[in-house]
Order: sequence, then C-alpha cells, then structure tokens
Amino acid sequence: MTPASTRILVALPGLHAEQRGAETAMEAVAQGLARLPGVDVTVVGSGPTKPDRPYRYLQAPCVHRSRFEHWPTGPFVRNDTSWEELTFCWSMLRVVDAADFDVRITCSYPFVNLLTRLQGRLGRGLDIFVTQNGDWPCHRRNSEFRLFRTDGLVCTNPDYFDAHRSTYPCALIPNGVDPDRFHPGQADRREFGLPVGVPLVLMVSAVIPSKRVLQGIRAVSAAPNLHLAIAGDGPLRDEADALGRQLLGDRYRRFTLPRDSMPALYRCADVMLHMSKDEPSANAYIEALATGLPIVTEDRRVTRWTLEDTAYLVSTDRPDAVQDALLRAVGEQRADQRHRRRELVDRRFRWQRIAHDYLAFINSLRCPS
Repeated sequence: MTPASTRILVALPGLHAEQRGAETAMEAVAQGLARLPGVDVTVVGSGPTKPDRPYRYLQAPCVHRSRFEHWPTGPFVRNDTSWEELTFCWSMLRVVDAADFDVRITCSYPFVNLLTRLQGRLGRGLDIFVTQNGDWPCHRRNSEFRLFRTDGLVCTNPDYFDAHRSTYPCALIPNGVDPDRFHPGQADRREFGLPVGVPLVLMVSAVIPSKRVLQGIRAVSAAPNLHLAIAGDGPLRDEADALGRQLLGDRYRRFTLPRDSMPALYRCADVMLHMSKDEPSANAYIEALATGLPIVTEDRRVTRWTLEDTAYLVSTDRPDAVQDALLRAVGEQRADQRHRRRELVDRRFRWQRIAHDYLAFINSLRCPS
C-alpha cells in the first residue's frame, strides 16, 4: 500500500532551464510521481515556473555553467558543471529545507547530494540518487567522492545495476518518453531551415567530448549524399561548427531548440546517430524509438538492452561501419520496423510506468518486507 502523503523533493540546477537529457528525465519523473495518489512533489531548479506542471516549483537561480568554462578546477569543482551546482546550492539554501521531505531525489554530485543529505539528517526520510549523468560518484573513493552516500540508487542501465547492487539498495529503471508527443508522422523541414528531399541524419546531443560529436561529423561526411543536423550545445560548439562547415559545407546544420520543438525535429529526420560509448540512458534513444526512427549507435550491452533488435549497432570507432549503417538505415524505412520500435516503447518506456517503478522502489526502502 502506498504510504499517505509521501513528500518528495526533486532538485537539479538545470530544471526548468535546460532541455538536456538529465533535466528532461528528472522533470518527467517528477511529473509522473506528482500524478500518483498520495504523493506530493516539490521541484527545485534554476529556471522559471511552468504553470502547467502538476508539482510545486521553487526557483533557485544559479550562474550558468558556460560562465565557468575557463575557470580553475580541482577537488569538488572539477568542471564547469560543479561551479554551476555550487551557485545553485547557495540559492537553494534560501528557498527550501530538505529536512521537510520524506524523500529527496537528485542526480547531481557533489553539492546537491551533500546539501540534501546534511539537511535531511535534521529531519527524516530517504536520499535517492539517480545515475542520469553516470555512476562515477558511486565507485570512486578519492577526494570528495569518499563522501558520497545514498539510501537508494536508481540505476538507469544494467551495467550500473550490476556494478552497485551489492553496495547500495538498487533499482534498475530506465528513462522514458511520452509517446503521445513523440510519434511517427510528417513534419515540415523548412520550419527548421533544413533541406527537403535529401537523406537527413540527426544527432541530439550535448557538444562535449564524451558524446563524440566530432567523430559523428567525420563519419557522416564520408557519405556524399547525407545531410547532418545537430540539436545541442556545449563547450565544443565552435570546433564542431568549424569541422561541420569544412567537411560538410551546406550539408551541415547545428542549432539549439526549445523542448516543444523536438518532436517535430525528430519527424524531419531519416535516421538518428548517437556516437557516445558510455551513455547512462539516453533520452534521445527512446524519443527516436517513439518517433519510429532507425538508430545507429555503439554496440554494447546497454544499447542492446535498451534498443533490443530495433537498431543498427556498430563499433563507432570505425567510420566506415557508421557510414554503412547510416546508408542501410536510410534505405530500409519500412512500416513494420517503425511498428516494432513503437511497440518497444509501449512495452517498456512510457513515463507513467516508470513513475510507478520509482514509487515502488521508494516504498520498498521505506517499508522493507
């Protein structure tokens, strides 16, 4: 039985401000939980209020990570995102007390995790950490990583689950999608300034080293008839744009879009390319599946588990293999393939089902059998 009035706090700097994968997933989880009976959800982020959300929202402004791209780094502040998180926690102290909640959920370390845990010790409840951005805080033991603790770990892929199930209470819960928004259909490429009547490859990715966007540009450029659109931003934006213009010319386009525009952008594409070799649980995979798009990505256990038999899995270290898979995907646009991708989404990746899985995990920690 669901405990009455379960008060849940979800905190992440980019909530309501960014459309990155972690922010999209955490916001969707918060919405799904807030719609369940007996659950009261409060979300803290740096962006503006969105009046259509079913949860209570508190704004804690922060300094955007782009301002810190050239700042010094070290323990606790190892990159621009850590500096951003530190400024967010300073604001968060003024708008919310984590001790008021039964459950505190974040995927942000070190500062949000440390703050909510320290405040929570003055009250009661559980701290849940989600591996949206990776599992690196869970297994490192040097410097600030020695301070990582959690009462429950939501693992977004089976590699993380197997690695940590003997150390923490764990649940294997992937990311999801709203298939009523992301679905097959026609879209007008001219709305995005994209050419009509040409095969279009789409990359939905932050422009950072781990996403290997530059390698994707090189792979697509080897096929003279393919066009490439990248939806994303990040520190490598100038390098990516220079390489795209050099190798692809007018076959290259990169932009950032509001979240509401993404379903139509997927419907403009013929194939999605994702080059990351260490992706925790890419929302882009599931959104492309829901749209019926073929996906070309790295062949590894996580992508086989996520995509089952619906994708083109290759070694992305081999540009020739990527190029061949892209061309095959563009040439094999069959209705039965689209149907299998949608069936996979309906079976495993609807956000409302995933919210139920989160609540079941929370209840198992609060009321162990």
